[in-house]
Amino acid sequence: MWTVEFLDEKVEALFESFPEDIQASFKRITRLIQSSGLEQVREPYVKHLEGPLWEMRLKGRAGIARAIYVTAVGKHIVVVHVFVKKTEKTPRREIEIALLRAKGVE
Repeated sequence: MWTVEFLDEKVEALFESFPEDIQASFKRITRLIQSSGLEQVREPYVKHLEGPLWEMRLKGRAGIARAIYVTAVGKHIVVVHVFVKKTEKTPRREIEIALLRAKGVE
């Protein structure tokens, strides 16, 4: 079974500052991954970004957000970065932050 966790307290705290409906969207996608397996979950829920990075696409009445994650050894997902999305394209800066953090995940 797949497990989902945050890289550290900083990432988790930022996520917890998001509106409740966006947090609920994350929890729905997480449950879908755990019940069906990550291999079965596709767009509109998750999408490949670049290299090892994938994003969970979170929606709520307040707007949209992204949880960028990498897969680790043994059916393990690590959320390395979260942000509220304000533009159509994922900003390069957000991808760079995620890539930097992903280097420490095994």
